[in-house]
Amino acid sequence: MISSDSNAQVKELVKLQKNARERRKKQLFISEGIKLTKEAALYGKLEKIYVAESFYEKAEETVKQWIEEYPYEEVADTVFSGISETVTPQGILGLVKMPSYHLEEILNDERKSIILLDDLRDPGNLGTIMRTAEGAGMSGVVMSRGSVDLFNPKVVRSTMGAIFRVPFYYADDLAEVIEQTKAKGIPVYGTMMQGSVVYDEPDYCTGAGIVIGNEANGLSQEVIGHLTGAVRIPMEGNLESLNAAVSAAILMYEITRQKRKKLS
Repeated sequence: MISSDSNAQVKELVKLQKNARERRKKQLFISEGIKLTKEAALYGKLEKIYVAESFYEKAEETVKQWIEEYPYEEVADTVFSGISETVTPQGILGLVKMPSYHLEEILNDERKSIILLDDLRDPGNLGTIMRTAEGAGMSGVVMSRGSVDLFNPKVVRSTMGAIFRVPFYYADDLAEVIEQTKAKGIPVYGTMMQGSVVYDEPDYCTGAGIVIGNEANGLSQEVIGHLTGAVRIPMEGNLESLNAAVSAAILMYEITRQKRKKLS
């Protein structure tokens, strides 16, 4: 039983929750809740389980048996609440190895449908985009180094497990990745309001890359210079823009719609 906040394991877990540099250094992150922790186990990424004392005491026998299949530690409730990043912790979290992918895995995927993020900063947006990318059947998600950390606790929770299933890659030079994507015969479109066509006009049937810009500033000039073209989502009312995750979802599902229609 871990009963002190000064325990070395507790201190390390807190660091992993709060510090992206620590996560990168250790190549570890935290899963919160039984569903996400079970997903980590399913994909062979679960290192250890930490379970609150009250959760373990009340858990069904099948849950206890599952927990005991892995290295685990019981943690006093007061200590566990200091580790958790959620307002109402479920009482279980996992120490998880980061998945990793090569850019070539995404570029060579037969679906040829890629979402690229140019300094996306909001954790909720990134988590939602990862989740939607799985639903829309995208090849993967490519992020600029200026984008939010994929293993931020808020991002991890909002992916709903897609973090273990959707290939991803952090690019040192997003413009270079766009050029590599086009070299594979995949056109790359950016979402912009000016100088663009309506999003459903281009032909995405043979694949496409879609670039979503920063929530406040949109696409960077460097990225704009490498696009195949720009697309816009028409809007009524006085809105200036849509939420980044909503825009990404519309474009991803348009790619899917066109491909499905072609096959029908």
